[in-house]
Amino acid sequence: MNCIRLELKNSRGLTLIGHLYEADSRRLVIMCHGFTSDKSSRGRFDRFAAIFQTLGWNVLAFDFSGSGESDDDTLTMAKEKDDLQSVIKYAKQRGFQSIVLYGHSLGSRICLMCYSKEVSTMILTGASTGPHTYNWNDHFTAEQMRELQETGVITEHLSSGTRKQIIIDQQMLLDFEQGDQKELLSAVDCPVLIIHGNADEEERMLLETSKRGMKWLPQGSKLEVIDGASHSFMEHLDEVEKLAVEWLCKQLDE
Repeated sequence: MNCIRLELKNSRGLTLIGHLYEADSRRLVIMCHGFTSDKSSRGRFDRFAAIFQTLGWNVLAFDFSGSGESDDDTLTMAKEKDDLQSVIKYAKQRGFQSIVLYGHSLGSRICLMCYSKEVSTMILTGASTGPHTYNWNDHFTAEQMRELQETGVITEHLSSGTRKQIIIDQQMLLDFEQGDQKELLSAVDCPVLIIHGNADEEERMLLETSKRGMKWLPQGSKLEVIDGASHSFMEHLDEVEKLAVEWLCKQLDE
């Protein structure tokens, strides 16, 4: 498996670190991880990247700024949008002609926000296709919520990976709840594969939002539900892989 470490800059001058899995083609899948995750995505992206590479796709999995090995920053959706736009710009400069965006969870929202004519299709798992309201007290400790109130950020300590902590801006928590789903999805002009589970509360909430939004996505888009899969899909990666591979192969045929 040919994989090289990449360093590239976003528009704010910060360094983003990525892994490029090289194939003998000009097709590229860009993989966008979820909230407080990294380019490995708990091993999911490593696995899928290797599979896509065998199908003749180059794959670039990268850390958003403030995540993984990329430069320190506080997390907001606007910053992650800028990061992905910078990666797409890099891909175009490298001569890649067919660009696919693969996003998991928050990464899927960023993919949708970054649609441009160079993007031929998207694959979104555990997708965030519109605004959602979370009870952040269920996700963060009382101490973290006090920190948020006093400083405007939350420090999330990580138990694995290269990064020891992530700094979440208050704006990021607001970002989850804001936005217009019709406006977001209507701006996308490529077929989109959305894969959901139904086994936990968050995933069921996300699924219902995606169901409401399908009417605004282009013809050829598809919503797949993996019965019994949770938001992480960790116990159902074979099924995710099968759906993603079939979708990519279909795009090659068209």
